[in-house]
Amino acid sequence: MAELTLGDVARHPLPGLAHPDHFAFSHDDTVVAWLADPGGGLVNALWACDPLTGDAHILCDGDDPDAALMSRETALRRERLRRRATGITDFQWAHASSRLLVPVGDDLAIIDGVSGARTTLDTGGAWFDPSLSPDGTHVAFVRDAEVWVCSTDPSRPATRRLTNGDAGRARGTAEFIAQEELDRYTGFWWAPDSRSVAVCETDESAVAELTIVHQGDMTTPPALERHRYPYTGTTNAVVRLGVFDLDTRRAPVWIDLPALGGDTGGYLARVEWFPDGTLAAQVLDRAQQRLTLLRCDATTGAVAELAVEETHPWVNVHDCFRPVGDSGAFLWASERTGHRHLELRDADGTVAGTLTAGEWEVVEVCGVDMDRRRVLFTATADGVTQRHLYAVSFDGGHPRRVTGGGGWHRVVVDNSCRRFVDVHHSLTSAPVVAVRSVDDGRVLSVLHDCEDPRIDELGLEPPELVEVTATDGTLLHGAVYRPPGQGPHPTVVEVYGGPHVQMVGDSWPMTVDLRAQWLRRHGLCVLVLDNRGSLHRGLAFEGAVAGNLGDLEVRDQVDGVRHLTERGIADRDRVGIYGWSYGGYLAAMALARSPETFRCAVAGAPVTRWEAYDTCYTERYMGLLPGNEAAYESASVTAHVGAISGDLLLVHGMVDENVHFRHTAMLVDALTHAGVAYDLMLFPGERHMPRGDADRLYMEERIASWLQERLA
Repeated sequence: MAELTLGDVARHPLPGLAHPDHFAFSHDDTVVAWLADPGGGLVNALWACDPLTGDAHILCDGDDPDAALMSRETALRRERLRRRATGITDFQWAHASSRLLVPVGDDLAIIDGVSGARTTLDTGGAWFDPSLSPDGTHVAFVRDAEVWVCSTDPSRPATRRLTNGDAGRARGTAEFIAQEELDRYTGFWWAPDSRSVAVCETDESAVAELTIVHQGDMTTPPALERHRYPYTGTTNAVVRLGVFDLDTRRAPVWIDLPALGGDTGGYLARVEWFPDGTLAAQVLDRAQQRLTLLRCDATTGAVAELAVEETHPWVNVHDCFRPVGDSGAFLWASERTGHRHLELRDADGTVAGTLTAGEWEVVEVCGVDMDRRRVLFTATADGVTQRHLYAVSFDGGHPRRVTGGGGWHRVVVDNSCRRFVDVHHSLTSAPVVAVRSVDDGRVLSVLHDCEDPRIDELGLEPPELVEVTATDGTLLHGAVYRPPGQGPHPTVVEVYGGPHVQMVGDSWPMTVDLRAQWLRRHGLCVLVLDNRGSLHRGLAFEGAVAGNLGDLEVRDQVDGVRHLTERGIADRDRVGIYGWSYGGYLAAMALARSPETFRCAVAGAPVTRWEAYDTCYTERYMGLLPGNEAAYESASVTAHVGAISGDLLLVHGMVDENVHFRHTAMLVDALTHAGVAYDLMLFPGERHMPRGDADRLYMEERIASWLQERLA
């Protein structure tokens, strides 16, 4: 067995995770395309394959761009998507041909999905967020805060601007909140007939401005970045939705939506088209306790209410909406029972049938099969630590499980809903990618069978999945990385713990958590526990932390430590904790709120005062300001620094535009005034997710030695 080094810990991709990804089928399902680095790295190429034979070839190679030359829009989108890979990072099939739109470096190319023949489009300049029209005749993209359109036919006229609005307003881009907190990454959508585009117009003039100084920049004066950032309780970007015709002689039609943004207005969460050319817009109120689905007339701007979700303590925005046929009917998901389940609705929004029910969650809708009148979806029906594909009739009934075996299945279903790409992995098996039959789950072809030699060389042992009973009887799921030898062992809790995330599962990424594996091999036990607030356990489990962040989560983690000490695994006098982002927040809070349990904490990029974080995330979980000041203060790390008695290491990137370095600075100031010692590790050139190879290695070396010294 080879030595597991901290260089291995810092290196990406992790063992077994250099597999094909971003699968999509051609319109006739004869070709499946994906992205992968042929050398097992992070520079993706575009591949094409016959799904029945598995015969694959590269359609287009990708280049590793110079990060210094990458546009800020591209760099920030990578941050929002948490994307590490470069090269070819996106592609789109035409709806009625084998042609693909592929961004290749600074070019936009149309590539034949069979032959690989390539045509470079004349965009007339820079572009961002390109999108192919359904009929494949045009590409729309954003340039200089406007939407532009170019023809895919080289003989047609050159690129032209589709929108032309007031200065100071951006058209076609998603504002920070939409991208970071609502998973809406675009600001324009092609109509089904390819003759018009729905466009989001955003006015951020009243949003607070944040200036980030590149303190590590060797130039004088240093580079500056200016961002519009809506702090909790302040003004959001004002958003409106319009429909622009490709015939620019026609005036845009503005949709009569309720107030979006500003001091009290809500959020434009989702925009999609019905087959008949009407728009479906999902609008979330500012308090995020009411989500309204609206049908919008693209010719008059009139709207009609189709569905309303009112749940407490918050509404979870989802991607389960699907038009069903041409009648105007649609698939919808509701959490009014406390768990997300599917229902069919008529064209006027009336519930026509409930498709799923039970103490489990629908995770993702993967396909709507009109011929066989069924819906394909992934869910937690066989346990929250598992993911499987299921099929259910339009008439409801017991869902049929399609995927076999244990573990985690991530699937992409073809257009006919007959076959699907299955990325299957578990604690004991690296991802294998196969094309399977929807009818019986049998393998039709294998696209990727993991051959990463590092897996055998490193001899990684999977963690033990455990169930922990909290003090009040709540069942929690965890994973334990036990070191060799007899316990009790010094122990480290690895935590994220924030809402809308699940950490623990029967999945390969848990086994290749190499920091945990390195600590295990050096005598430290590691515990990962999904506390209350975590995803896929239902609204009551998620919402238990509402209005009081940083309290119940810490108590659940303490119960996890108690579970290990009672089993003789953990040494109760030598326990530390580490985490990043929300996990960094909880690590610092654990040291302050439970100093009797935690001797030390590593807090990476922590939120330390919630009024200094963004509106959408914070107000969803903590309520609106003004009105909840006492709760906000109680949930701030700075309010509890006087109770810290253990050792604290703070880690932060100084150009983090998500959790600003200001959070760590405020905590440092509070620690200083309270006379509490701390250690500090800064990365002047890093954002929220450290990317530089040298930075990641240095960080892993420092964190490992720091924990060892304090828990030895």
